[in-house]
Amino acid sequence: MEFDKELDACNLNCPLPILRCKKGLSEIEATQILKITATDSGSVKDFQAFCKQTGHELLVQDEEDGVFTFYIKKRAN
Repeated sequence: MEFDKELDACNLNCPLPILRCKKGLSEIEATQILKITATDSGSVKDFQAFCKQTGHELLVQDEEDGVFTFYIKKRAN
C-alpha cells in the first residue's frame, strides 16, 4: 500500500506508539496516509480505539513475526 509518511514505533510501549502516531499525523495533510510499525501487542486495540475516537481511518492492520503494521488515513478537515 502506498503511504505519505512512515514511523517506526517498534520496541516502544503504550502510550508511546499512539503519541508518535499523533505527532506523525500532525505532520501530514488531510487524507494522506501514515504507515506506522509497532511491536507492542496492545497497539492493535490502541490504534483501533484511537481511530474511532479521532475520526482517522484505520485502512489496514497487519502482523508479521511480532511486528504490527498500521496504515492510517488522516481525516479530512
